[in-house]
Amino acid sequence: MQLSFEFFPPKDPAQADILRLAQERLLALQPEYVSVTFGAGGSTRSRTVATVLGIAEQGDVPVAPHISCMSESLESIDELLAAYAEASIRRLVVLRGDRPSGSRGGVFDHAVDLVGHIRHHWGRRFHIEVACYPEHHPESDSPQSDLRHFRAKVAAGADGAVTQYFFNAECYFRFVEDARALGVEVPIVPGIMPITNYRGLKRFSDLCGAEIPAWIDKRLAAWDQAGDSASLRAFGEEVVTALCARLLENGAPGLHIYTLNRAAPALALCRNLGLPGT
Repeated sequence: MQLSFEFFPPKDPAQADILRLAQERLLALQPEYVSVTFGAGGSTRSRTVATVLGIAEQGDVPVAPHISCMSESLESIDELLAAYAEASIRRLVVLRGDRPSGSRGGVFDHAVDLVGHIRHHWGRRFHIEVACYPEHHPESDSPQSDLRHFRAKVAAGADGAVTQYFFNAECYFRFVEDARALGVEVPIVPGIMPITNYRGLKRFSDLCGAEIPAWIDKRLAAWDQAGDSASLRAFGEEVVTALCARLLENGAPGLHIYTLNRAAPALALCRNLGLPGT
Protein backbone atom coordinates (compact mmCIF):
# COMPACT_ATOMS: atom_id res chain seq x y z
CA MET A 1 0.00 0.00 0.00
CA GLN A 2 1.28 3.47 -0.92
CA LEU A 3 1.18 5.96 1.95
CA SER A 4 1.99 9.64 1.43
CA PHE A 5 1.45 12.90 3.28
CA GLU A 6 0.95 16.50 2.21
CA PHE A 7 2.45 19.52 4.01
CA PHE A 8 2.26 23.23 3.35
CA PRO A 9 5.19 25.66 3.70
CA PRO A 10 5.22 27.56 7.02
CA LYS A 11 4.97 31.34 6.95
CA ASP A 12 6.52 32.15 10.33
CA PRO A 13 8.78 30.54 12.98
CA ALA A 14 5.83 29.24 15.01
CA GLN A 15 4.42 27.42 11.99
CA ALA A 16 7.90 26.14 11.17
CA ASP A 17 8.13 24.52 14.61
CA ILE A 18 4.73 22.86 14.12
CA LEU A 19 5.77 21.54 10.71
CA ARG A 20 9.08 20.27 12.05
CA LEU A 21 7.29 18.24 14.72
CA ALA A 22 4.79 16.87 12.19
CA GLN A 23 7.62 15.85 9.86
CA GLU A 24 9.52 14.07 12.62
CA ARG A 25 6.47 12.04 13.64
CA LEU A 26 5.09 11.25 10.18
CA LEU A 27 8.32 10.63 8.29
CA ALA A 28 9.07 7.95 10.89
CA LEU A 29 6.30 5.91 9.23
CA GLN A 30 8.47 5.76 6.08
CA PRO A 31 5.84 6.96 3.60
CA GLU A 32 6.49 6.51 -0.10
CA TYR A 33 6.82 10.29 -0.38
CA VAL A 34 5.62 13.58 1.08
CA SER A 35 4.39 16.53 -0.97
CA VAL A 36 4.66 20.26 -0.34
CA THR A 37 2.04 22.69 -1.63
CA PHE A 38 2.56 25.75 -3.83
CA GLY A 39 0.40 28.82 -3.14
CA ALA A 40 -1.93 30.60 -5.55
CA GLY A 41 0.06 32.47 -8.16
CA GLY A 42 3.27 31.10 -6.71
CA SER A 43 2.65 33.10 -3.53
CA THR A 44 4.60 30.58 -1.43
CA ARG A 45 7.29 29.89 -4.03
CA SER A 46 10.37 30.65 -1.92
CA ARG A 47 8.89 28.99 1.17
CA THR A 48 7.87 25.94 -0.85
CA VAL A 49 11.39 25.57 -2.24
CA ALA A 50 12.98 25.99 1.19
CA THR A 51 10.61 23.42 2.72
CA VAL A 52 11.20 20.94 -0.11
CA LEU A 53 14.98 21.24 0.06
CA GLY A 54 14.91 20.99 3.86
CA ILE A 55 13.04 17.68 3.71
CA ALA A 56 15.20 16.43 0.85
CA GLU A 57 18.37 17.10 2.83
CA GLN A 58 17.20 14.67 5.50
CA GLY A 59 17.42 11.99 2.81
CA ASP A 60 15.06 9.49 4.43
CA VAL A 61 11.84 10.06 2.46
CA PRO A 62 11.40 11.37 -1.10
CA VAL A 63 9.73 14.77 -1.36
CA ALA A 64 7.46 15.88 -4.19
CA PRO A 65 7.01 19.63 -4.60
CA HIS A 66 3.78 20.92 -6.08
CA ILE A 67 4.44 22.88 -9.25
CA SER A 68 1.72 25.07 -10.67
CA CYS A 69 0.74 26.75 -13.93
CA MET A 70 0.11 29.90 -11.87
CA SER A 71 3.76 30.98 -12.00
CA GLU A 72 4.95 34.38 -13.08
CA SER A 73 6.79 33.19 -16.21
CA LEU A 74 7.90 30.16 -18.18
CA GLU A 75 11.46 30.99 -17.17
CA SER A 76 10.54 30.75 -13.50
CA ILE A 77 9.06 27.28 -14.05
CA ASP A 78 12.17 26.10 -15.88
CA GLU A 79 14.42 27.56 -13.17
CA LEU A 80 12.39 25.75 -10.54
CA LEU A 81 12.61 22.45 -12.38
CA ALA A 82 16.37 22.86 -12.84
CA ALA A 83 16.80 23.59 -9.13
CA TYR A 84 14.80 20.53 -8.19
CA ALA A 85 16.72 18.34 -10.62
CA GLU A 86 20.01 19.59 -9.18
CA ALA A 87 18.75 18.74 -5.68
CA SER A 88 17.94 15.19 -6.86
CA ILE A 89 14.18 15.71 -6.54
CA ARG A 90 12.59 13.01 -8.67
CA ARG A 91 8.89 13.42 -8.04
CA LEU A 92 6.50 16.29 -8.79
CA VAL A 93 2.83 17.02 -8.19
CA VAL A 94 1.78 19.02 -11.26
CA LEU A 95 -1.32 21.19 -10.92
CA ARG A 96 -3.05 24.06 -12.64
CA GLY A 97 -3.20 25.74 -9.25
CA ASP A 98 -5.62 28.24 -7.77
CA ARG A 99 -5.90 31.52 -9.61
CA PRO A 100 -5.06 34.51 -7.39
CA SER A 101 -7.93 36.91 -6.86
CA GLY A 102 -8.21 39.24 -9.85
CA SER A 103 -5.78 37.22 -11.96
CA ARG A 104 -6.56 35.96 -15.46
CA GLY A 105 -4.29 32.94 -15.10
CA GLY A 106 -0.74 31.73 -15.31
CA VAL A 107 1.84 30.57 -17.82
CA PHE A 108 -0.32 27.64 -18.93
CA ASP A 109 -4.10 27.43 -18.89
CA HIS A 110 -4.25 23.83 -17.76
CA ALA A 111 -2.12 21.27 -15.94
CA VAL A 112 -2.02 19.10 -19.06
CA ASP A 113 0.06 21.81 -20.76
CA LEU A 114 2.53 21.90 -17.89
CA VAL A 115 2.79 18.11 -17.84
CA GLY A 116 3.54 18.18 -21.57
CA HIS A 117 6.14 20.92 -21.11
CA ILE A 118 7.95 18.95 -18.41
CA ARG A 119 7.94 15.75 -20.42
CA HIS A 120 9.15 17.57 -23.55
CA HIS A 121 12.10 19.24 -21.83
CA TRP A 122 12.95 16.75 -19.09
CA GLY A 123 11.90 13.41 -20.52
CA ARG A 124 11.39 10.83 -17.77
CA ARG A 125 13.57 12.69 -15.26
CA PHE A 126 10.57 13.29 -12.96
CA HIS A 127 7.78 11.03 -11.77
CA ILE A 128 4.65 13.14 -12.22
CA GLU A 129 1.49 13.00 -10.12
CA VAL A 130 -1.57 14.98 -11.18
CA ALA A 131 -4.86 15.82 -9.48
CA CYS A 132 -8.27 14.35 -10.24
CA TYR A 133 -11.76 14.97 -8.91
CA PRO A 134 -14.11 12.06 -8.14
CA GLU A 135 -16.91 14.54 -7.43
CA HIS A 136 -16.23 16.71 -10.50
CA HIS A 137 -14.00 19.80 -10.57
CA PRO A 138 -16.14 22.85 -9.67
CA GLU A 139 -15.03 24.71 -12.82
CA SER A 140 -15.59 21.80 -15.21
CA ASP A 141 -18.58 21.74 -17.57
CA SER A 142 -19.58 18.20 -16.64
CA PRO A 143 -18.24 15.02 -15.02
CA GLN A 144 -17.63 13.64 -18.51
CA SER A 145 -15.50 16.59 -19.62
CA ASP A 146 -13.63 16.42 -16.32
CA LEU A 147 -12.82 12.75 -16.95
CA ARG A 148 -11.63 13.53 -20.47
CA HIS A 149 -9.35 16.24 -19.12
CA PHE A 150 -7.93 13.78 -16.60
CA ARG A 151 -7.29 11.29 -19.39
CA ALA A 152 -5.48 14.01 -21.35
CA LYS A 153 -3.14 14.68 -18.41
CA VAL A 154 -2.26 11.00 -18.25
CA ALA A 155 -1.75 10.85 -22.02
CA ALA A 156 0.58 13.87 -21.72
CA GLY A 157 2.82 11.93 -19.37
CA ALA A 158 1.41 11.69 -15.84
CA ASP A 159 2.53 8.59 -13.93
CA GLY A 160 -0.17 8.67 -11.28
CA ALA A 161 -2.94 10.71 -9.75
CA VAL A 162 -4.12 11.87 -6.33
CA THR A 163 -7.77 12.74 -5.84
CA GLN A 164 -9.36 15.71 -4.18
CA TYR A 165 -10.65 14.59 -0.80
CA PHE A 166 -14.13 13.14 -0.48
CA PHE A 167 -16.28 11.42 2.15
CA ASN A 168 -18.32 9.13 -0.07
CA ALA A 169 -16.44 5.99 -1.08
CA GLU A 170 -18.89 5.23 -3.88
CA CYS A 171 -17.86 8.36 -5.80
CA TYR A 172 -14.24 7.15 -5.78
CA PHE A 173 -15.10 3.65 -6.96
CA ARG A 174 -17.29 4.99 -9.76
CA PHE A 175 -14.66 7.53 -10.80
CA VAL A 176 -11.97 4.84 -11.04
CA GLU A 177 -14.32 2.58 -13.00
CA ASP A 178 -15.13 5.39 -15.43
CA ALA A 179 -11.45 6.34 -15.81
CA ARG A 180 -10.48 2.75 -16.53
CA ALA A 181 -13.23 2.57 -19.15
CA LEU A 182 -11.56 5.53 -20.89
CA GLY A 183 -8.21 3.73 -20.92
CA VAL A 184 -6.60 5.41 -17.89
CA GLU A 185 -4.36 2.81 -16.25
CA VAL A 186 -2.20 4.83 -13.82
CA PRO A 187 -2.68 4.44 -10.04
CA ILE A 188 -5.43 6.70 -8.68
CA VAL A 189 -4.71 7.30 -4.99
CA PRO A 190 -7.52 8.72 -2.84
CA GLY A 191 -6.77 11.99 -1.09
CA ILE A 192 -7.85 11.87 2.55
CA MET A 193 -8.79 14.84 4.73
CA PRO A 194 -8.93 14.22 8.49
CA ILE A 195 -11.90 15.90 10.17
CA THR A 196 -10.81 18.07 13.09
CA ASN A 197 -12.48 21.46 12.53
CA TYR A 198 -15.97 21.93 11.14
CA ARG A 199 -15.90 25.54 9.98
CA GLY A 200 -12.60 25.25 8.15
CA LEU A 201 -13.67 22.00 6.53
CA LYS A 202 -17.02 23.46 5.48
CA ARG A 203 -15.43 26.58 3.99
CA PHE A 204 -12.79 24.70 2.02
CA SER A 205 -15.23 22.02 0.86
CA ASP A 206 -17.50 24.71 -0.56
CA LEU A 207 -14.56 26.18 -2.47
CA CYS A 208 -13.22 22.95 -3.92
CA GLY A 209 -16.50 21.19 -4.60
CA ALA A 210 -16.08 18.38 -2.06
CA GLU A 211 -19.42 17.24 -0.66
CA ILE A 212 -19.88 16.69 3.06
CA PRO A 213 -22.75 14.17 3.28
CA ALA A 214 -25.70 15.50 5.27
CA TRP A 215 -25.48 12.85 7.99
CA ILE A 216 -21.87 13.93 8.65
CA ASP A 217 -22.47 17.66 8.20
CA LYS A 218 -25.36 17.87 10.65
CA ARG A 219 -23.49 16.06 13.41
CA LEU A 220 -20.35 18.15 12.93
CA ALA A 221 -22.39 21.37 12.89
CA ALA A 222 -24.18 20.43 16.12
CA TRP A 223 -20.96 19.64 17.97
CA ASP A 224 -19.35 22.80 16.59
CA GLN A 225 -22.26 24.93 17.78
CA ALA A 226 -22.11 23.30 21.21
CA GLY A 227 -18.37 23.86 21.43
CA ASP A 228 -17.81 20.11 21.86
CA SER A 229 -14.57 19.77 19.94
CA ALA A 230 -13.69 16.44 21.56
CA SER A 231 -16.84 14.73 20.25
CA LEU A 232 -16.37 16.39 16.87
CA ARG A 233 -12.82 15.08 16.52
CA ALA A 234 -13.73 11.60 17.78
CA PHE A 235 -16.59 11.33 15.30
CA GLY A 236 -14.39 12.69 12.50
CA GLU A 237 -11.71 10.12 13.25
CA GLU A 238 -14.29 7.33 13.21
CA VAL A 239 -15.79 8.46 9.90
CA VAL A 240 -12.48 8.89 8.08
CA THR A 241 -11.05 5.63 9.46
CA ALA A 242 -14.09 3.74 8.15
CA LEU A 243 -13.78 5.48 4.80
CA CYS A 244 -10.10 4.55 4.45
CA ALA A 245 -10.69 0.97 5.52
CA ARG A 246 -13.37 0.54 2.88
CA LEU A 247 -11.22 2.14 0.19
CA LEU A 248 -8.27 -0.14 0.92
CA GLU A 249 -10.42 -3.26 1.23
CA ASN A 250 -11.85 -2.56 -2.21
CA GLY A 251 -8.65 -2.02 -4.11
CA ALA A 252 -7.46 1.57 -3.59
CA PRO A 253 -3.68 1.54 -4.15
CA GLY A 254 -2.95 3.67 -1.11
CA LEU A 255 -3.78 6.85 0.80
CA HIS A 256 -2.53 10.42 0.42
CA ILE A 257 -3.29 12.26 3.67
CA TYR A 258 -3.72 16.04 3.74
CA THR A 259 -2.11 16.71 7.11
CA LEU A 260 -2.52 20.51 7.38
CA ASN A 261 0.88 20.20 9.11
CA ARG A 262 -0.65 18.39 12.10
CA ALA A 263 0.71 14.95 12.91
CA ALA A 264 -1.80 13.70 15.47
CA PRO A 265 -4.89 13.20 13.23
CA ALA A 266 -2.83 11.47 10.51
CA LEU A 267 -1.07 9.28 13.07
CA ALA A 268 -4.38 8.29 14.67
CA LEU A 269 -5.77 7.35 11.28
CA CYS A 270 -2.72 5.24 10.39
CA ARG A 271 -2.82 3.59 13.81
CA ASN A 272 -6.51 2.74 13.49
CA LEU A 273 -5.81 1.14 10.12
CA GLY A 274 -2.95 -0.91 11.57
CA LEU A 275 -0.37 0.51 9.19
CA PRO A 276 3.30 -0.41 9.72
CA GLY A 277 5.24 1.79 12.13
CA THR A 278 2.24 2.84 14.21
